[in-house]
Amino acid sequence: MATYREIHGKAVKSLDTDPSASTDAGQIWYNTVSNTFKSIVNIEAFASSAPLSTGRFATAGAGTQTAALVAGGYSTTQLNITEEYNGLGWASGGALNATRYYMGGAGTQTSALAMSGRNPSTSWALTNTEEYNGTAWTATTASPTGLNQVTTTGTQTAALLWGGVASPGGAHASTTFELNSEAWTAGGALPAGLKVAGAFGTQTAAMSAGNETGSTLYYNGASWSDQSATVPYSGADYWNYGGTSGTQTAGILMGGGPGASTTTAKWDGSTWSSNPAMATARAVGPMGPIGTSTAGLIAGGDPAVSASEEFNSSALVYTAAAWSSGTAFPGVRWNTSGTGTATASLVFGGSTGPATPTFLNTTFAGDGTSWTAGGATPINSINMFGSGSQTASIGGGGLASPGSNSTTAFTYNGASWTNITATPFATKGAGAAGTSTAALIIGSDVPGSDNQDSYSWNGSSWSEEGALNDTFQNGAAGGPTENTAFVAGSEYSPSPSTRFETYNGTAWTSGPNMTSAQYQNRGFGSSTEAMSLGGYDKITTAQRFNGTAWQSSPSLGVGRKQFASANFGASGVTNGWVGGGADGPSAVEEFTEESTTANVKTLTQS
Repeated sequence: MATYREIHGKAVKSLDTDPSASTDAGQIWYNTVSNTFKSIVNIEAFASSAPLSTGRFATAGAGTQTAALVAGGYSTTQLNITEEYNGLGWASGGALNATRYYMGGAGTQTSALAMSGRNPSTSWALTNTEEYNGTAWTATTASPTGLNQVTTTGTQTAALLWGGVASPGGAHASTTFELNSEAWTAGGALPAGLKVAGAFGTQTAAMSAGNETGSTLYYNGASWSDQSATVPYSGADYWNYGGTSGTQTAGILMGGGPGASTTTAKWDGSTWSSNPAMATARAVGPMGPIGTSTAGLIAGGDPAVSASEEFNSSALVYTAAAWSSGTAFPGVRWNTSGTGTATASLVFGGSTGPATPTFLNTTFAGDGTSWTAGGATPINSINMFGSGSQTASIGGGGLASPGSNSTTAFTYNGASWTNITATPFATKGAGAAGTSTAALIIGSDVPGSDNQDSYSWNGSSWSEEGALNDTFQNGAAGGPTENTAFVAGSEYSPSPSTRFETYNGTAWTSGPNMTSAQYQNRGFGSSTEAMSLGGYDKITTAQRFNGTAWQSSPSLGVGRKQFASANFGASGVTNGWVGGGADGPSAVEEFTEESTTANVKTLTQS
């Protein structure tokens, strides 16, 4: 019997620490601490990712796992919106010229196609073809025949479209059409008509998978051939697959038929086999392959879900960015305020509301596992501003008991609060950024006040700074320094708002807008990377600014408004937290970024 050295050309290493690189996959070593043989092995799994901003099905899909798009589709009506994915979240793209669903997609995020489809208000089966350049859609040469529920693959300059239906209750088409640089020509006919099959590959090396017959067909640029391989889940009504990733010889078929399912199947070029299930049941997702057989993506699907999932086949374990439950506050806290990070947090003020509420002056410090009582604030107040770290925070203002809007301000040293010079105006619902010695307060929710004002604190006095471009009150705000501050959303003017403004120490700059409106929301981060979370009326929406645009982010687990959130002295969003809020949840949630770790397994003998 051959030894490990004879097979691999080297001996088994003895190590006291496990390797962590995916390049070590397949190697065997002896861990001298656990006294076990170990190896890094491949793992296949789906992981949840940031949801679409608009849940929908029957979209056109294109791109890769880290640079994808979906366009059009149907939620409660047909849509023309496009969303782009960068591996972390979905951001708004250019709108289709022709509103539609049940169309086909092909290409990449910056060079895509949307072909055919349906819009009951104009035509049951469309010939529209549009090209996308990463910014805008442009109409191009119409397809030869009006069809919807088509199957498509390829690139923007070399695409393939087959099957579909031309009229309600009509026969499934057996036609194939090739698109080459905006010119359509007829291709080889299918052995039998079909609609919405699984699509893989290129114009000259395509695969059509499934449908009522369960057939697996190859296209070589001229004709179709049956591969005598039946998709594991197929039969009557199996026309509504959820999505695809891969090529003619290596692909993943996801969800669908009949109805929504979590089932997926894997193709290796000759045989179909079972594959890990998705977390969310769906059918009729993106029509057009996205990604590869080892790095796939699916988003949306019937019944108009917004959930997205990534598929990975790798020696790495992928853990998606997510909110997880933290240690709850010691008691109910409405309209409370917070600063610090998830592992060094501070929460203060608020009320026990709503019926005969008691306004609070209590402070609690958190370490990620427990809360410890701190010094009392000088006033009992709700909706106070707050910024800084757990041991160097600034706070104040708000609606103070028994009902007066306050100008009181104070700083915290980790043990007690100390009054400082009052703010120039009452600051209920104001935002804040910076530290206890260099802070910025922003806007106000006090009637009659100038809620476009911002004032800086230098450790001894307040000075007027640049005015906001629009009023701000009771929205998301933050920043590690006064010249990296941001505000997002607002309760009034307009209400709710998608507005976003950043401050450079001199002036406020507007835009880009958030993907959806929020108010009574909270957030953290900086002018270059920020989050806007929750809001009226206790929603779980999370949006993330990446320095260029806003995109969707993993949703909160608990819907909340007017709550405490992180506001800390470091840029970025890692180690953020939220807690409390109107209607009194004491629940705390903590944000964790996406991560990867080597899939180390202990080897056993059986």
